[in-house]
Amino acid sequence: MGPADEIIDVHTHYVPRGWPDLGPGTPTPRFETESELMIMMRGQEFRRVASDCWGAEVRLADMDADGVSTQVVSPTPVFFSYAHDVTQASKIARILNDLALKICAPAPDRLLPMCQVPLQDPDAACAELERCLAAGHVGVEIGNHVGDLDLDSEGVVTFLQHAAALGAPVFVHPWDLPSSPRLDRWMAQWLVGMPAETHLSILAMILGGVFDRVDERLRICFAHGGGSFTFWLGRFGNAWHRRGDVVGRSEHPPEHYLGRFYVDSVVFNESALRLLVDTVGADRVVVGSDYPYPLGERPAGGVVRTAEFLDDATRVRLLSGNATAFLGLADATAAGPPAPVEVAGPVAAGGAVAEGGAVAAGGAAPS
Repeated sequence: MGPADEIIDVHTHYVPRGWPDLGPGTPTPRFETESELMIMMRGQEFRRVASDCWGAEVRLADMDADGVSTQVVSPTPVFFSYAHDVTQASKIARILNDLALKICAPAPDRLLPMCQVPLQDPDAACAELERCLAAGHVGVEIGNHVGDLDLDSEGVVTFLQHAAALGAPVFVHPWDLPSSPRLDRWMAQWLVGMPAETHLSILAMILGGVFDRVDERLRICFAHGGGSFTFWLGRFGNAWHRRGDVVGRSEHPPEHYLGRFYVDSVVFNESALRLLVDTVGADRVVVGSDYPYPLGERPAGGVVRTAEFLDDATRVRLLSGNATAFLGLADATAAGPPAPVEVAGPVAAGGAVAEGGAVAAGGAAPS
C-alpha cells in the first residue's frame, strides 16, 4: 500500500477482554462466550461486544479487508468515569490505559492507542496524559462534557492548554447523552443526541472563548463529522451578529475559527461529506469509522474513497494526509518524548473542574 491509497482511521474504539473491579457504579464484564461479553452498568445490560474490541488479530484482519493501514484505538466512553471521585477515576484511567497498550502491542506501527484521563480534575488529567504519552499513547480521547460543565469550563481549558503545550492531539467524543421517554425510540439518543452534543461542544469552544485562550498548537478533532455544526453554521453566525449581547462572547464571529479544529468523515453519504469539506476545509477532515460498533462505517473511509467531487490529491489528504498532521506522525520519528510542561491557567480549588460546586453525576455513556 502506497501513500496514494494509505488510510488512517482516527475513530475506533476498544474494550478490554475483561478488567478488574473498578469500584461502585462502574462497568463490569459478563462473559457470554469465549469471544463475546456483555458490558453491565449498575446491573443492567449496556452493550454486547466481541473480540474485535480487544483482539489485535481480528482488528488487523478487518483493517486488511478494508484497506486500512492504521487505526487510532480509543476508549469506549462508558469507561470515562467523570462522575467518580478523582482517586477512583485516576485508578480507572490507569487500568484502562495500560490495557489499551497491551491490546495495541502486537502491531505498534498499525494500532495507535489514545488514552483517557480523569477530566474532572485538571491536575490529575494532565499527569495521566504525561504518563501515557511517555508510555506510548499517541494522544487523548475526552468526553464532550463533565457533568453540567462544557469544554469551556476552566478546568477543561487548563487541560487543553496542557495538551497543546505537549503537542498531544485531542479527540472529542459525545457521551452521557440526555435521556427522556421521547429519546427511547429509534435509537434517538444516538441519531439525534450525539450530533446535537457534538455541535454544542464546538459552540462551547467558540462562544466560550476557548479558541481565543488556548494556544493555536492545540490539535483537536470532533467525532461524527462535528455533529450538526456544519449545517447550522449560518444560523450560528447570524445569532452572533444579531444577538451579540447574548451570543458574542468570542472575540470573532464563528466562521473565523474554521481551521482551528478537525472533524472525522463518518457522515455516511457524499452530499454530507461535501458540505463538511466545503465548510471546515479540505485540510480539516480525517477518516473515522467508529469501528467496531454497528453504527460505524464499513469499509472505513468508504464515502471518501468513492466521492466524485474529490480530486485525487484532496482524496489522499482526507484518507491519510490530514490524519498524519492531526496526530503529529510526521514529527514522531524526529522528536523524542515531550518534556514535562508547567500547567498553565487557573485550576479550581482542589484541582477540580467544578466552578463553585461538584461535578454533576452522569448516567451511562453511549458511543
